[in-house]
Amino acid sequence: MPDHQIKVGNVEFISLSDGAPSRSPLMPFPDTAIEQWKEFAGLVDEQDQVRTRYGTLAVRSSGKLIIIDTGLQAEDGTLMDDMSQKGIDRDEVDLVVFTHLHPDHVGWNLTNGRPNFPNARYVIPQKDWDYWIKPEVVAQAEHITNQVLPLQELGLIDFMQDDHKITDELTTVWTPGHTPGHVSIIVASDGERAYILGDVAHSVAQAHYTDWSPIFDVDPALSRQTRHSVLDQLEAEGTLVSAGHFPHPGFGRFVRGETRRVWQGI
Repeated sequence: MPDHQIKVGNVEFISLSDGAPSRSPLMPFPDTAIEQWKEFAGLVDEQDQVRTRYGTLAVRSSGKLIIIDTGLQAEDGTLMDDMSQKGIDRDEVDLVVFTHLHPDHVGWNLTNGRPNFPNARYVIPQKDWDYWIKPEVVAQAEHITNQVLPLQELGLIDFMQDDHKITDELTTVWTPGHTPGHVSIIVASDGERAYILGDVAHSVAQAHYTDWSPIFDVDPALSRQTRHSVLDQLEAEGTLVSAGHFPHPGFGRFVRGETRRVWQGI
C-alpha cells in the first residue's frame, strides 16, 4: 500500500496535500526560539525555515467517500491535482466535513463560484459557524464570504453538533480553542481506532512543547488546555493519528521517548 494510504479496520485514509510551503517557524510561533526548533532532527532547514503542509484527508467509510477539509487554494495549490493522481473522483464525494472554518481548511470549496465537489453535502460544526458569521468576525473573514456563505445560498450545508455521527465508524468530538467550534474525529472500525486531529496541534514540536499556541488560535489558553488533554490521551492509548499540518503523509502516533513525548511518523 502506498505511504499516503492506510487502513483502520474497514476505514481507508488517503492523505492529500494542497502544498507545503516553507516559512520561519517563528511566524506562527513568535514566542519561541529557533534553537528550540532545531532540537527536532530534520525539521528546520539551512535557512531556519520549516515546511508547513496544508494537508487534507479522503476517507472511505460505510460506503461513503468523505473529504476532511479542503485546503487553502493558493495560486500554487496542489489539492485538485493530488486528488486526481490518487484516484479521487470529485464527482463521487458524498460529504465534505470541516474540522473548522479557517482559510486553509475551506479553500477549495468553490472555484469561480462553482462547488468543486458538486454532489456533496458540506458539513460544518454549528459552533464554528455561529462564531464566523458574527458581523464583526465575518467582516474581516474574506474566506467565509467567498468559500462558505455561497454554499449556504446553494442549500448545500448541513450543521453538526459536538458528537455528530458522520458514519457508523466516524464520530466528531469537540476540541475547542483553535476556533470556538473546532472538532476532531474519532474513528472506530472492526476493533481498531484512529483520531483525525484537525488543528489541535500544528507542528510535531508541540508533542513536547505542548504549551505552544500559534497566533492562529482564537483562544490560546483553551487551545493549550485542549491540546494537553488530547495529546495525553492519544499517547496513553497509543492511538493512530492523522495530522494535517504534520510532515507527509501525516500518519503516526504520540509516543514517550527517553526524555520527552515525540511524534513517531509511520
